[in-house]
Amino acid sequence: MPIHASVKHPHDDAPDTADDFRRLVTLPDGPERDALRDRIVEAWLPMAERLAGRFRSRGESFEDLRQVAALGLVKAVDRYDPERGNAFESYAVPTITGEIKRHFRDHMWTLHVPRRVQELRNRVRFAGQDLSQTIPGRRPTVAEIAERADLSEEDVRVGLEALESFTALSLDAELPGSEDGYSLGDALGAPDPALDTVVDREAVKDRLAALPPRERAILYMRFFDDMTQSRIAEQLGISQMHVSRLITRCCDRVREQVLRDPGPGA
Repeated sequence: MPIHASVKHPHDDAPDTADDFRRLVTLPDGPERDALRDRIVEAWLPMAERLAGRFRSRGESFEDLRQVAALGLVKAVDRYDPERGNAFESYAVPTITGEIKRHFRDHMWTLHVPRRVQELRNRVRFAGQDLSQTIPGRRPTVAEIAERADLSEEDVRVGLEALESFTALSLDAELPGSEDGYSLGDALGAPDPALDTVVDREAVKDRLAALPPRERAILYMRFFDDMTQSRIAEQLGISQMHVSRLITRCCDRVREQVLRDPGPGA
């Protein structure tokens, strides 16, 4: 049965399918019902694509948006009840739009963001867009956005942070103001090589404390003050050879003690 088109609708892509829907609900499952259902969906596809076009500038390909809108259209056709007296278009538009918004909410966020935060982001974004029309030349303040969106300033700040969370920035992206290709990855820290010595320092701490004062002083001057053996010898009034023997003897003694009894946590 052909799709009727005698009744005028607000949009040229809104065909008159009232009779077809009334017939659809009377048909049992089978090839005839499936064929009529497919024709109704096909007739309304231009409207679904028009709705998908409203979301073109949000980072998703239009082809994917068309598929999501088509899925929403199918759901609207399957759930629509002509006996309620409402036009199919008034039911289908929010159903398709909701499906597209759900797609963005569930699949387009790089980071997992709670639904409440996503809603705050949308309210803050819309309020900011409205305000930008009335206060050109500067960005709206947090207080102005809060008043326009009927939110607290704290919620506005959360929404503003969420605006930056929709997509993740590549580590290879050049930092703003960089003139030499300095990227975000270049600004990230690296493991501190000194961390590898923490366990060793903790293991020898008690053994060093048990050394005689002169041996402790020699080790401190050599390994912490980075003094040469000749300077240590001069400061203590002993020979450099004696300093060398003391350093070797102390290190060997501490090493043997640690290997024999590493201590707790080693």
